[in-house]
Amino acid sequence: MSVKVVATGVFDIIHIGHAHFLNAAKEHGNHLTVIVANDATVRKMKGEPILSDKRRSEVVSQLKPVDEVVIGRTGDMLDIIVEDIKPDVIALGFDQRLFTTKELAAKLLERGLDVKVVRLEEMEQDLAGSRKIISKILKIYRKKYSSE
Repeated sequence: MSVKVVATGVFDIIHIGHAHFLNAAKEHGNHLTVIVANDATVRKMKGEPILSDKRRSEVVSQLKPVDEVVIGRTGDMLDIIVEDIKPDVIALGFDQRLFTTKELAAKLLERGLDVKVVRLEEMEQDLAGSRKIISKILKIYRKKYSSE
């Protein structure tokens, strides 16, 4: 029996935290669909993406646990989940706090989709986040080039 899992994210600078997240998500089923946030959504949430949604989805599609990649639509993220994917499980990252697991499950049930929602644990590592990586790059760059 196929158990479809959905995970979502920006995935702008792929790092070990993303790999951990996607591997952990895949453990909840045998088919992992990843929704990569589209550029307009990223601009609204975090500012200008470094890579386009097409490039980010290409990179994510190459990761071992990923079976399918979809670029998200602008607007209601739940639409794509309910109308297109119809997963059995939604895996939320530790930092995805738009909804609690219970709130998201209830919202989806209102739309006719009975789905299990799980929140995955944070990976403890110094460079397990895009912002941490960007900060370190800037720190190294400033240190190296400020003395010239």
